[in-house]
Amino acid sequence: MKKIIVTPHAPGAIGPYSQAVETNGTLYISGQIPINPATGKIIEGGITEQTEQVMKNIEAILTEAGYTFADVVKSTCLLSDMANFKAMNEVYGKCYPEKAPARAAFAVKELPLGVLVEIETIAVK
Repeated sequence: MKKIIVTPHAPGAIGPYSQAVETNGTLYISGQIPINPATGKIIEGGITEQTEQVMKNIEAILTEAGYTFADVVKSTCLLSDMANFKAMNEVYGKCYPEKAPARAAFAVKELPLGVLVEIETIAVK
């Protein structure tokens, strides 16, 4: 049985998808982009600021579902440009100081709303 996870502390879905879905002890978090949930707007700044907001959004969803970053087993990072990888990685790494999850990182042609980064996450209890 699947449970839809929704929190006002992360951006609402801007299409036909859920912020996250939990089933059988696994939480699937949809790709998060750097939208400030309080304003509904993309945060200002570069890749560092955008990655910080993405990770805050992921943390809010994890918390709502009763998980933490320690429960994350896989992330997929989508970047507008691989030149942003190092700066994204520095912010991302602060959330996983030990026992980091598996991860893939790709540069893509375009991301929603012209953002620089989007990260999807899977966590398991």
